[in-house]
Amino acid sequence: MKFDTPALDNPIDRTRVIGRPTDRIDGPAKVTGTAPYAYERNDVAPNAAYGWIVGTGISTGRIVRIHTKEAEAARGVLAVVTYENAGKLAKAKAHTARMLAGPDVQHYDQAVALVVAETFEQARAAAKLVRVEYAPNKGRFDLAAEKENAIKKDSQVGPADTATGDFPAAFARAAVTVDATYSTPDQSQSMMEPHATIAAWNGDELSLWTSNQMIAWAVRDTAETLLIAPEKIHVSSPYIGGGFGAKLWVRADAIMAALGARAAKRPVKVALSRPQIPNNTTHRPATIQRVRIGAGKDGRIDAIAHESWSGDLPDGDIETAAFQTRLLYGGANRMTAHRLATLHLGEGNAMRAPGEAVGHLALEVAMDELAEKLGIDPVQLRILNDIQHDPEKGPERPFSSRKLVECLTVGAERFGWAKRNPKPGQVRDGDWLVGMGVASAFRNSPTQDSAARVGVDAKGLITVETDMTDIGTGSYTIIAQTAAELMGVPIERITVKLGDSKAPVSSGSGGQWGANSSTSGVYAACMKLRGELAKKAGFNVNEAVFEDGQIRAGGRNISLGEAAGPDGLTVEDKIEFGDMQKKFAQASFGAHFVEVGVNAVTGETRVRRMSGVFAAGRILNPKAARSQVIGAMTMGVGAALMEELVVDKRFGYFVNHDLAEYHIPVHADIPNQEVHFLEELDDKSSPMKAKGVGELGICGAGAAVANAIYNATGVRLRDYPLTLDKVLEGLPSIV
Repeated sequence: MKFDTPALDNPIDRTRVIGRPTDRIDGPAKVTGTAPYAYERNDVAPNAAYGWIVGTGISTGRIVRIHTKEAEAARGVLAVVTYENAGKLAKAKAHTARMLAGPDVQHYDQAVALVVAETFEQARAAAKLVRVEYAPNKGRFDLAAEKENAIKKDSQVGPADTATGDFPAAFARAAVTVDATYSTPDQSQSMMEPHATIAAWNGDELSLWTSNQMIAWAVRDTAETLLIAPEKIHVSSPYIGGGFGAKLWVRADAIMAALGARAAKRPVKVALSRPQIPNNTTHRPATIQRVRIGAGKDGRIDAIAHESWSGDLPDGDIETAAFQTRLLYGGANRMTAHRLATLHLGEGNAMRAPGEAVGHLALEVAMDELAEKLGIDPVQLRILNDIQHDPEKGPERPFSSRKLVECLTVGAERFGWAKRNPKPGQVRDGDWLVGMGVASAFRNSPTQDSAARVGVDAKGLITVETDMTDIGTGSYTIIAQTAAELMGVPIERITVKLGDSKAPVSSGSGGQWGANSSTSGVYAACMKLRGELAKKAGFNVNEAVFEDGQIRAGGRNISLGEAAGPDGLTVEDKIEFGDMQKKFAQASFGAHFVEVGVNAVTGETRVRRMSGVFAAGRILNPKAARSQVIGAMTMGVGAALMEELVVDKRFGYFVNHDLAEYHIPVHADIPNQEVHFLEELDDKSSPMKAKGVGELGICGAGAAVANAIYNATGVRLRDYPLTLDKVLEGLPSIV
């Protein structure tokens, strides 16, 4: 099915199942501990051995010699794999670093060996016996120090730079200007389930039971790395304990498990320990961002520029921190630029809302600073600069739908924004200084072609198969809701099978495209199945009504099972998105409102209230969507107040590489969060008329916290995280 014109009325619009706050169908398995996560799948390989990865002890340089004999002689050891005996390997095109070091080392804790043993304890103990001699090189680990050496490099998702009009001239003549620099640190995805894989060979065919967000990418990357044909690889990942971008590509656990299984001649299971994850896998890279905005005294922006510097390994990608600035506010004269510095840290890559999550932390604070200089309410400033088309490309590329103004006005009303005192440091509650902050939320809503297989048996039971994954987002449920709606059956009569490379290729989970794209693929397959069933039953498909497990038309009806026949009926189809995203800017919008208390004595910040209003097309499952948004808002609080991978600039590694010292919000840090979705249908987005929402909630949340801290204290902070030591420096002026 091709989607190249706006969606018309269709069976999804009945919303008898879709759009309802449905409980997760995978919930019972997860809360009872019976959902099989990657490392726990003993049924697929009951005789699996255990592997433990040894990481490099330097950040850049060469391996001189690896001593493995003592480890090989240790009790229970079956094999020790290094680059010297692993066979020929390549670097997957999607990876910046190789999954196995040797002879050169690209970053700290890069896999240098895998010890395989009969038990986990034996493998871990023997791994300590592997000794590696290095010839280290002098590395680059400090973004600020390397800023001047950064180069222009286009991203995989768009050009590094854009320009419209004459920004320098417009900024120079502006009546009111803001010119500020902000910084964000390296961050870790910190999902609950670590990277883990069980690998097994059957002749020259490889099976990976792993934790991965993108099944087809996993097959591709593994084939490229191990130099084997993709059709020889089977990947299964039905349950994933979070990813946030860290599991978009196969990592060392999968590749090393495959190498270990080949060497030991039996299945091998490998899980990364928590301290290995930040340095061995990927992280969100640090940024330095300069935002300049020039406006008239009426508050209308005429000039806006956003420049960002980030770092990565050689041949890495930029952090696209200025991308939202290209589309969020109006202004005739515009400029964005990204520069990439070479840093010998672990691979910088996707983390929830890559680019926009940190870009909002700068842009939305700059907007607050502009509002103060203008003497305009921050909500009104954002409304004043709303624009209904792509500001870089003009009216010929309108937004498919855009309700930012409604998000701001409804959000302000629901939050009680009118009670905010615009003068900082004026509201107290005992020892606490109280303030409110606001920020807009923007996240592009792309789509990806997605396929599914849908069948109905003689009992009228429906089975949906697609390699789409569920990373805790609710994919099982919304896919079941989609099929139930289209086939006219209760959701209890739907079986959904996900996360297997033997199924049709879906969009996968990432980039905020998963829900809209994958359900659209199921929509395509179900519509094809409806047509085939109607044809078999002798109905005109355009007249056939599917409801209550029946097909009705022309005064007669037949059950789905009868129409399918004794052998059942199965079809496969895919949604193919045309150029609608070129014709229309497609994005999700929102507004965050936050109230904080800042202790006047200690400088600590406590979030007291959070509220968000969002417009993201049809909300497929409000209960699951709310769960996604409050999780994203929570991550926004973490980015604002505590999250930071601390770099040891002598040796080039992240020091606080575990959950004891890498601080993330816990329940006590997060108050009750209010989430409100505006009614919206986007007929230019997909036949589902939905948009992405899972990453939207993190965009702007941290900036609203920062703006609330300023309103509470008068202390304007621009270097994240906004820890109490930074607040304390400015507090004496108002206490």
